[in-house]
Amino acid sequence: MRSVDDDMKDFFDHTKRNFRAYFAAFASLIVLASAAAQVSAQPKPVTRQETMRGSVTPEREWWDVMHYDLSVQFLPDTRMIKGSNVITFKVLKPGNKMQIDLQTPLAITRAAFGGESLKFEREGNVYWLYFANELKAGAEARVEIAYEGRPTASTNPPWSGGVTWGRDDLGDHYITTTCQGIGASIWWPNKDIGYDEPDRGMKINITVPEDLSAVSNGRLKGVDHDIKNKTKTFHWQVVNPINNYGVNANIGKYVTWSEKYLGLGGPLDVSYWVLAHQKAAAMKQFREVPRMLKAFEFWFGKYPWYEDGYKLVSVSYAGMEHQSSVTYGNWFRNGYRGRDVSFTGIGYKFDFIIVHESGHEWFGNNISMKDAADMWIHEGFTNYSENLFVEYYWGKKSGEDYVIGSRRNIRNDSPIIGTYGANREGSGDMYYKGGNLLHTIRQIVGDDAKWRSILQGLNRDFWHQTVTTQQVESYVSQRAGVDLSKVFDQYLRGTRIPLLQYRIDGAKLSFKYDRVIDGFAMPIRITVNGKESVIVPNSAMQTMSFPAEITSVEVNRNYLVDAELLK
Repeated sequence: MRSVDDDMKDFFDHTKRNFRAYFAAFASLIVLASAAAQVSAQPKPVTRQETMRGSVTPEREWWDVMHYDLSVQFLPDTRMIKGSNVITFKVLKPGNKMQIDLQTPLAITRAAFGGESLKFEREGNVYWLYFANELKAGAEARVEIAYEGRPTASTNPPWSGGVTWGRDDLGDHYITTTCQGIGASIWWPNKDIGYDEPDRGMKINITVPEDLSAVSNGRLKGVDHDIKNKTKTFHWQVVNPINNYGVNANIGKYVTWSEKYLGLGGPLDVSYWVLAHQKAAAMKQFREVPRMLKAFEFWFGKYPWYEDGYKLVSVSYAGMEHQSSVTYGNWFRNGYRGRDVSFTGIGYKFDFIIVHESGHEWFGNNISMKDAADMWIHEGFTNYSENLFVEYYWGKKSGEDYVIGSRRNIRNDSPIIGTYGANREGSGDMYYKGGNLLHTIRQIVGDDAKWRSILQGLNRDFWHQTVTTQQVESYVSQRAGVDLSKVFDQYLRGTRIPLLQYRIDGAKLSFKYDRVIDGFAMPIRITVNGKESVIVPNSAMQTMSFPAEITSVEVNRNYLVDAELLK
């Protein structure tokens, strides 16, 4: 399903680099997007298919995924895939009806348990598997699912999910999978919901024509050659939990090289996979990777996947945060495909895709949402990681300039939090508004060392876990020593940016917030006559006296608020 957000991303990808022309067109698009948002302001009713996809159904809650063993063969000439998934699970409470997700037009051909076929039936994108007897709580069991078909083809990866059956610049097969949002069940059968990740990771076995290579998550454990059928099977293994949409397959005529990064967890295996004719450009551009790792381990703590390594894989689309297998299509240049999303010029100093998509290794992969409605946990924190990277290398002011500059991208069309239980994400404002929300909270905390400890604490205390927005909010408030509930409510669950209104009367300053929820009273720093003060406005007008007649008032720019001088 496409959105205004998707159209904006398409627009970005095809806009020329002339800044004035770009900005004028962008401004026009914002107007159109706002109009479209107003028309579709009322959320659509939740369908049964959405409920089955996005909620913890009774057919899901009785079992816990422990491990996936996925085997899939890609047949480029026919654009077909066929394979199997062996799901190891723990029985949490007695049950005999299991939900497995696999989207049309793919189809399950067989389901088996203990060597015996299982009865199954389809309801849209859901399969119901029926066990002959109720399984007992505490037991660990395995079910094998065979499937095949012609998967949905992605028309605009990564914004549309599916398989991309492409060709590289030399005419060779170049195939990728992308499935954020739409779900991993668009190309392989699984329990397709965020809250349940395989505790013991997964194996990913990909069979391709013998002249191609297949790159996936984790470590390459071996390659089998089938001379008779002229195929190769690449065996990859992930030993850590992994979110479903983070699983990927990338197929092409890859070359690879590796290096060691000495980080907080010791030597980290870093590898790079690109097409042969890209290697020279990639070896130069990918020097950004160790720089990224150094900055993010400083801000967020140890890279979460030392056991699985880090790899950067060339693809035909912009890029994606596939766990331990970050995909890259940024044309080996700085910015976001040659653009600066902050409009400040700072974005041209680094490779946006390497920094942003790798930031997801901490927020999105290490800490993952239970429900798609909380996708801002992935995107807001990772957007914020960009300016932290900037700050690490170019100073605090540059970091502030970057995140503040990105506010031009905020639309305030709908809440950042989506619809729970329906696999519905919230507004695309989860990126830039989410990042600016976190930057604002940093100002409230008012202690950079404490703020850094909060970011590190999130990744330590929620290590390899799925979480809710409420958990994140409570954690940040507790560690900050400030009740931030109303701040989160204002920015995540509404669409209005607070307006700080103030009036000057001699040596007296009157002020209040407009466009805020009940109980919103965020402290904010202002500078009066060149001296900084902290005020705590709410929705009622307050008055503060100063030693001398007020000649100037400046609202600190680091807070995501508007300001208005009342006459």
